[in-house]
Amino acid sequence: MKTNLFFLLQSIVQQRNLFCLFCATVLVVGLHERLCNTVNAQATTADATSEETDIEEPDEGSIPDDRLASERPKPLPIDMKIDRRTVIPPALTEFRNREIAQTMHYAGAPWLVRESRQREEDCRTLLEALKVQSGDVLCDMGCGNGFYTLELARMVGPEGLVYAVDIQPEMLRMLARRAADEKLDNIRLILGTPADPRLPQGKIDLVLCVDVYHEFSHPEQMLDRVRESLSEKGRLVLAEFRGEDPAVPIKPLHKMTKAQVRAELEPAGFMLAEEFDRLPWQHLLFFQKTLVQPQ
Repeated sequence: MKTNLFFLLQSIVQQRNLFCLFCATVLVVGLHERLCNTVNAQATTADATSEETDIEEPDEGSIPDDRLASERPKPLPIDMKIDRRTVIPPALTEFRNREIAQTMHYAGAPWLVRESRQREEDCRTLLEALKVQSGDVLCDMGCGNGFYTLELARMVGPEGLVYAVDIQPEMLRMLARRAADEKLDNIRLILGTPADPRLPQGKIDLVLCVDVYHEFSHPEQMLDRVRESLSEKGRLVLAEFRGEDPAVPIKPLHKMTKAQVRAELEPAGFMLAEEFDRLPWQHLLFFQKTLVQPQ
């Protein structure tokens, strides 16, 4: 077909033959339709596969099987079983007189594992303050690419479990690879929705939200689901950049005051149980669920 098209075009140039021009046009249109049909068929197959797959096994790309087996372990699977029939209410832009920040895009993931983070936020002290015990069941809410998830998995040990929840599958894929490279298999990766983290009820000993809560677009629904997930001793822990401190070099939209946090969590059925004030930039607030139902 390419040869015929070449001679037709040559004839058009040399003879200005209108019939040849017509034939060339038909051939070009035919090639275009065939290409479009091929692309559409591939896209339809990909969409069908995406809808039918509940557990995602991350693609290893073009790495040969023999090299893959010898060089890198297989990434952890990702639970993608979201009920697409569930209607999610429109996202809020404001909650209790606080503007809600946009979720950080996965393209900004390198910032989460920046070299300066320990120096700026004293992450080791934050982890120690959690008082995690071996065998605990934890949740890293808004886990991103797993900066805290991996450390939490080491802390709970092989008898414990960490649920890593994020609403961006791209973040979870990064974490799936990092966890496999670190040989940590006590992590369950879950694709949540903006209104539901899809956690088991009554099983979680600690839900950790590091610089995440202020980005919840559906805070009431998320707090309800978190409350349901907590065990009897369960705690919800929020780390948020201090809104009272202008010296903290973070945009005000990504900060919260203690008063703001309490004003939003207490009506949702939580009570402040402990405060930790020895981090350089952040509040660390520990909440327990109350016996009284949320307002």
